[in-house]
Amino acid sequence: MANGSYSFTPFDFSGIQGDYSPLDQQYYEKEGAKMKEKQDPLFSMEELGGVYPLCSEYGACQDDTANKGLQYVFRDQEEPQPQPLKSTCLTSDECVGTCFPAPAQAMQEVKNYENVPKSSKELSHPFTLSSSLELLNNYGSGFKRLNLNQVNNASNSQTKLSTEEIMRVAGARYIQFSDQRYDDFSMLMHPFGYALSGLSEEETRDVELAHLLLAAAEKVGYQQFDRASRLLSRCEWIASQRANPVQRVVYCFAEALRERIDKATGRFIPKERTESYDIPDGTSLHLACLSFHQNVPLNQITQLTSIQAIMENIGSARKLQVIDLEIRSGVQWTAMMQALAERQQRPLEHLKVTALGLTGKGKKIEETGRSLESFAKSMNIPFTFKAVYVSCMKNIKEKLFEIAADESLVVVSNMFLRTLISSPECLENLMRVIKNLKPSIMVINEIEANHNSPNFVNRFIEALFFYSAYFDCLETCLDHNNEHKSIIEALYSRGIRETVAMGDNERISRNVKIDVWRAFFSRFRMVEIGFSESALYQASLVCKQFACGSSCSLDKNGKCLIVGWKGTPLHSLSAWKFCGDRLGRFFPNYRF
Repeated sequence: MANGSYSFTPFDFSGIQGDYSPLDQQYYEKEGAKMKEKQDPLFSMEELGGVYPLCSEYGACQDDTANKGLQYVFRDQEEPQPQPLKSTCLTSDECVGTCFPAPAQAMQEVKNYENVPKSSKELSHPFTLSSSLELLNNYGSGFKRLNLNQVNNASNSQTKLSTEEIMRVAGARYIQFSDQRYDDFSMLMHPFGYALSGLSEEETRDVELAHLLLAAAEKVGYQQFDRASRLLSRCEWIASQRANPVQRVVYCFAEALRERIDKATGRFIPKERTESYDIPDGTSLHLACLSFHQNVPLNQITQLTSIQAIMENIGSARKLQVIDLEIRSGVQWTAMMQALAERQQRPLEHLKVTALGLTGKGKKIEETGRSLESFAKSMNIPFTFKAVYVSCMKNIKEKLFEIAADESLVVVSNMFLRTLISSPECLENLMRVIKNLKPSIMVINEIEANHNSPNFVNRFIEALFFYSAYFDCLETCLDHNNEHKSIIEALYSRGIRETVAMGDNERISRNVKIDVWRAFFSRFRMVEIGFSESALYQASLVCKQFACGSSCSLDKNGKCLIVGWKGTPLHSLSAWKFCGDRLGRFFPNYRF
């Protein structure tokens, strides 16, 4: 795609995320060799489900890495899938069934799906068991890790494990269950083993339920849909939308897995399947979102930190225009108006908020505009609201934005860019337009998770830990209002459905981590400027204003602020400036 003095090869957002080196390649090779040498005398890998064998994390090619250095490549070529190991030993379906027998009616409805043709592109990647186990084992690297001693200590101190920690324990047991020799009779009778002895009865049930879900995901990855259906029947029978957060997470993921199976087997009925994800509209949804904003600190942390960074970068500018790429309620701009009204020196002469939206969303955007105009009037701030509508982001042009020569320009993107990853031409066009507008600062808030792996089970594992942390957050912060909590969880269940149930061509929102965005932004000569100590202090103050604020975690990844829940990263907040053509380092042939 050519534009002026530079051109780009297509940017691959499904590449490796995070740090990678030739040492990682050597480690994976050693682990793979170890796994090949091991043969379980009692349980086959096929039935006991170590995690679904995956290609290396995020689909990056590792061949000749030590000689060629870091390379990011596509993996679109079809490669043969090895046949699962066969065994006449006790299967995980049978063994787990002794703990959770499924209802007879549900079992009778299960069909034999073994001969379904393998048509999904994302299942063409070669299987590597060691890397899949490593992904599950090392999930959350760089943040807190959970070990069995911590589990026992938590039990002794009557501290309840979080939803995400339950998933960690289940993942650890899943790996151990796949990787050890089970010659102990007690282990045969209770496949989850001694590690669960330190947990409460409820936590033990939750770990076993999560184990069932991981096993079902493995079977779906292998397209062993009859086995997956049996496991999902048990999951759905035990889990509930109205139970504890672990069970609610499992319920949502089980529903999404069921839909994926139905699509692959031709049994999918859109009307019936989407009923589980119905979300009330109007007043109920508005009140639930307001309750979320008031009681969950995550949004306020990112919004107020963004405003602090903007105020510091615009200096004493008398005229300011803000381009909001996804304005929603616009509540953050009321906070900025308050900050601008308190500015003593060089009072603001004019504030303009320009909302960018797709054609058809005008009603909600105009409502937001009227609310902002009313608030600005109450603050005696000269204010103008403008909406810019396009049918497609490829149609955005600089001339659509009326920017005066004496205006300072700010661009804010709040979880919007992720919706354009599936349309790279639209995303690159938007970024070129923004670069040509020459904003003083661009603030970007995105989901800090990799839900864009070309490999289904990689996506599943990443999403499971991410949404487990979010459901735990909602359970803690919205415990006083179950109705609002249920509505917000229904919103997040859509994200689970899109990540798990949808195919490559159906997924719109594709979350990637800050390292991926950095690589992409470098193509537009964007320089990360970070946040001042004052802005970071502001973020910590926001946490302290909430009763649940101590569970929020604030970390830094380079100059980026990572906002998480109990150590699990959830959001990345970054601030950027655009360099001139002769400034900064440029990567015209960089492939990721």
